[in-house]
Amino acid sequence: MSSDTRLAFEHPIARAEAAGQPSRPPDRISLRDHVLEVDIGAFQSERGKRQRLNFNIVVEVTPPSGPVEDDVDKILSYDTITEAIAHELAEERLNLLETLAERVADRVLHAARALRVFVRIEKLDRGPGALGVEIVRTRGQLPTAADDAGDVPHPRVVHLANAAIAAPGLGAFLDALAADGLPVILCVGPGDGPAPQTGHAMTQRRIDLLAIEQNAWVLASRDNRCVVVATRTELDWAMKHGQISAWAPSKIVLDAVDGPSASPRDALALTAWFAELMQATELLVLGDDAPEAEVPSRSLALGEMP
Repeated sequence: MSSDTRLAFEHPIARAEAAGQPSRPPDRISLRDHVLEVDIGAFQSERGKRQRLNFNIVVEVTPPSGPVEDDVDKILSYDTITEAIAHELAEERLNLLETLAERVADRVLHAARALRVFVRIEKLDRGPGALGVEIVRTRGQLPTAADDAGDVPHPRVVHLANAAIAAPGLGAFLDALAADGLPVILCVGPGDGPAPQTGHAMTQRRIDLLAIEQNAWVLASRDNRCVVVATRTELDWAMKHGQISAWAPSKIVLDAVDGPSASPRDALALTAWFAELMQATELLVLGDDAPEAEVPSRSLALGEMP
């Protein structure tokens, strides 16, 4: 067995120690066998069930230029690692360990003295052994999550009643929104037709979310500018590039760590939750009464459409 193959299955500390040694090797701090229960996984059987993840992380750091003098401000704290894990787990529910490892690595590398990070994450309850991923990332290799945080725009969220979707003046209304220059995300409720009823809470929630998504596609058919979007990444891209998005809620709602308390059947309350999540500048409701929300909200009658 080659050295590289052997090291691939060694602990991250062994991997770090086997790396080439410069004239002044970096210092290392590590977190070993940090076990947390997390809702994660791409399979339906993993949703809603917490499973144990084991984190092992080694961070190579710039050696201090002078005496540490027992001053915590002169070192990279262990809290940097544990807080990076906690932050990414709280941000949203993830499907892949690879995504979680990448985000934790990016956040750790935002620390001033961090040079390189080794991240191993293992699922302890998924199979007969520990199933996991291991990555190595170096400062400057990728933009860090914290670097990108300030670039996310704050949109105007607009909820359209079904009568507004069908209104002849929809195109002129979208023209007026586009002319304001603010990023726009459109939200809708379910269509007017009845949705299937299952009598089962989890499956009914999925059906009700899909009913909203079907209506978003109806909106998209009314105007080509209304692009149906499901992920936060796509929404952020669309806002930065002047694209009007019609929100398909299933992924963001189901992946949210602290999801909405409102049922998808209460479409206005769901839109209010989404507006707060997106830190919207305004929630505008066309053709219905504006709900209570943490962001400024107002309603517009159909007769007030341009």
